[in-house]
Amino acid sequence: MSATNGAAPAAQGHGTPGYRAVVLAMLLLVYTFNFLDRQILGILAVPIKADLGLTDTQLGALGGIAFAFLYSTLGVPLALLADRTSRTWVVTISLTVWSGFTALCGLANSFWTLFLYRLGVGVGEAGGVAPSYAIIADYFPQHQRARALAIYSLGIPIGLASGTLLGAWIAATVDWRWAFIVVGLAGVVIAPFFRMIVKEPPRPVATSAAARAPIGQVFGILAKKPSFWLMAIGAGFSSMCGYGLAFWAPTFFVRSFGFDLSTTSYFFGSILLVGGTIGVFMGGVLADRLGRSDRGAYAKLPAIAWLVCVPLFAGGFLTDNVTLAWFLFLIPNGLNILWLGPVTTAVQNLVPPQMRATASASFLLINNLIGLGAGSWAMGAMSDAMTASYGNEALRYSAVTALSFYVIAAVLMLFAVRTLRKDWVE
Repeated sequence: MSATNGAAPAAQGHGTPGYRAVVLAMLLLVYTFNFLDRQILGILAVPIKADLGLTDTQLGALGGIAFAFLYSTLGVPLALLADRTSRTWVVTISLTVWSGFTALCGLANSFWTLFLYRLGVGVGEAGGVAPSYAIIADYFPQHQRARALAIYSLGIPIGLASGTLLGAWIAATVDWRWAFIVVGLAGVVIAPFFRMIVKEPPRPVATSAAARAPIGQVFGILAKKPSFWLMAIGAGFSSMCGYGLAFWAPTFFVRSFGFDLSTTSYFFGSILLVGGTIGVFMGGVLADRLGRSDRGAYAKLPAIAWLVCVPLFAGGFLTDNVTLAWFLFLIPNGLNILWLGPVTTAVQNLVPPQMRATASASFLLINNLIGLGAGSWAMGAMSDAMTASYGNEALRYSAVTALSFYVIAAVLMLFAVRTLRKDWVE
């Protein structure tokens, strides 16, 4: 539907404030399951390793490469499909597929069967995020988008915390296999309710031909904008550390702090939930406020946050005081994902409205191939390499070494500040 046919201008958003809140709540619920299904592997790494006889490198591959390859590469064509057809249908089908494969992970009996099922999870989740970004951008006016995207991104800490707590509880009550089966089937049940509640937003485009912009045209626009490359690669290095720490932290708490699975879930789950929700939401609020007068603030905020993360995370991993570690981990667990609202909003504003899902998927392709694909695997490989020198504490020093990725991310994002001001599409 075009603006000339009665749709509100894109800058004003669509729907009543009450219905927008319902749409955002449903998207948040789906995104929560997205990260719940990812994180559950991290909290179950210890029993899975023991049951299937895996190495840290193999576990890291399951947490990264097995999931990220198809998740990243299929994200672009599925986003293009969403831009040309129905974004809500693409999200609905994607939720069903990734949830079904999550349930199948509970039936795995070897590294390779679990690897293949994780590939399936990646295929499903490839169609979930970019179309959701575009739905939010269509429903919410410009001055509320960073905040709305930040609320949507609360699905990350809520999903990570839920996966940690629920996975550990089910594993302790029954076994690790049932944890996958239960959360997977729950997502399958939710999918049809999402489709019934969330209506496809009108497309704020002038002509139907504009809505069919070829993928090469979207890439051509993005490729000429330095801010896109700086933000995508910078976010990718940040995600290398973020995804790696999220996957390996539960195992670190078991090995270095002597926690059992239940204690680990409460300790880590509380850090993720409290720190993560505050950090993501404040990132959106600050970006909406500061970005009105300076578009460069959408890149500057994440850079500052990542630099602050490094010494705090290092202190948490190096201390043997459990109480001090909780507080040292709490603050950077908020700051390390503060970038989600600001950067995803900025990417939405590098292209015309009808290209938003494809632009987001292009950003996610780079971010996830670098971050999600390599993060957990790199930390696992470093841990295996350091075992000869540090024994059971190898994972501790692997995590500290990985913090250098945040420094690289911050430098790239600082370079993006000036170029973003030029590249922004009002």
